[in-house]
Amino acid sequence: MSELYPLKFNPIFKEKLWGGQKIKTILGKDFGDLDNCGETWELSGVPGNVSEVSNGALKGESLNDLVSDLKADLVGRSVYGRFGNEFPLLIKYIDAAQDLSVQVHPDDELAHARHNSKGKAEMWYIIQCDRDSKLINGFNKKTDEAEFSKAFRNGDVLNLLNMESVFKGDAFYLPGGRVHAIGAGILLTEIQQTSDITYRIYDFDRVDKHGNVRELHVDQALDAINFSKPEQIKSEYSNEPNKANGIVATPYFTTNKLIINQKKQIDRKELDCFKIYIGVGGSGKIGNENIKLGDVVLIPAAMKTYNIEPNGELELLETYIDASTSSA
Repeated sequence: MSELYPLKFNPIFKEKLWGGQKIKTILGKDFGDLDNCGETWELSGVPGNVSEVSNGALKGESLNDLVSDLKADLVGRSVYGRFGNEFPLLIKYIDAAQDLSVQVHPDDELAHARHNSKGKAEMWYIIQCDRDSKLINGFNKKTDEAEFSKAFRNGDVLNLLNMESVFKGDAFYLPGGRVHAIGAGILLTEIQQTSDITYRIYDFDRVDKHGNVRELHVDQALDAINFSKPEQIKSEYSNEPNKANGIVATPYFTTNKLIINQKKQIDRKELDCFKIYIGVGGSGKIGNENIKLGDVVLIPAAMKTYNIEPNGELELLETYIDASTSSA
């Protein structure tokens, strides 16, 4: 095996009914002839949307082929033992020029029973937002299926939902079963389980460019929804420079915020897992690879030491799967 190195991938651009231009104007990504870009899938093993390496000796290789060929050297022994040839995380940037639909994702148990798939727990980190932008995160009170169904029939679903004002740097963890929606004016990065199962509940009576309304999945959603009021809406974290500031630690992924203003050597001999770095501000290098706002870099598990070197200041999200917090 040739020596592994920090891997970058070609983004997969997604035009959306609600998408905008910030992927290009703020993140600097050219999405070509698309009218807009609602999402870029930066690191994906989802069938039909598999990322390809864009740098170095492995350029052109697909992420799924790399997992199959390199196994624990890419993802780590515990991760490979748990997920096999499936890469377990999906990384996106999302630009909402309009409100996204109100939706919910199933948890692992329901997704396995209904779709033979993993569920979808996810987190959002706000990169930029327009003034007075808001998102929906859970219910504003404890409710139940009967009350929710009545509100849906009466067109009053929004009155049950928690509207949260957002600011740059805010972070939110959304487990499977949490009703949510990204609001207009928000540019964020999303870290999630590898799953593409979404139940759409409410879509603001919109039509697509062909005049068609989008399908709703309310009957399926009812079994998936957690009707409790969330105990925590926004993740609290520190911004101490040159250290890993914990944002979330879940069975599905751990995510830290790094603000690097001096050269830093990473030594992770005790962590048997890949690491993903997401550029959320500034620029610099990880190993010999450049990283800036809008970039994503995958560090193979076999790389136990490497340097992070900022150009002035570099802001990163660091995410991985920690066996000590992961369920079997």
